[in-house]
Amino acid sequence: MSEAGTHTVGETVPPLERKIGLADMVAYAGATWDWYRLHYDPEYVKKAQVPGPVVDGQVFGALLVEQIQDWLGPQSFVHKLDFTFKALVFAEETVRCEGTVTEVGEDYLVLEQRVVVVGPDGAAARVAAAPAHARVLLGVPDGPAAR
Repeated sequence: MSEAGTHTVGETVPPLERKIGLADMVAYAGATWDWYRLHYDPEYVKKAQVPGPVVDGQVFGALLVEQIQDWLGPQSFVHKLDFTFKALVFAEETVRCEGTVTEVGEDYLVLEQRVVVVGPDGAAARVAAAPAHARVLLGVPDGPAAR
């Protein structure tokens, strides 16, 4: 179990890196019933004069939460999350979620995160979503209702 006392302001959240393939995007569209063709249809994308199928921006929220839960485990609950889109991400690109602890409370953490597109050299090529802010309750499995 992760406790607030074990964390410090400035602590780095372990990064989460993920290549988002077209098959992943189609599966996400099916799971969310979001069939906007810009996210999966290469012919539609070509007609729209976009470089490739565009990753649904809500995927970034899912990845940011996954990053937090991978780090803090099941005894945590992402109570609030917000983020701002900065740039499009296309099929077959790799993104990395990065984050830092900005506040430590008795039973919670506040994080600042961002999603970057990873370039061929492993460095951030562009920012896809930032800033992102999360408030995470600690010692709370499956959310406040589980208390």
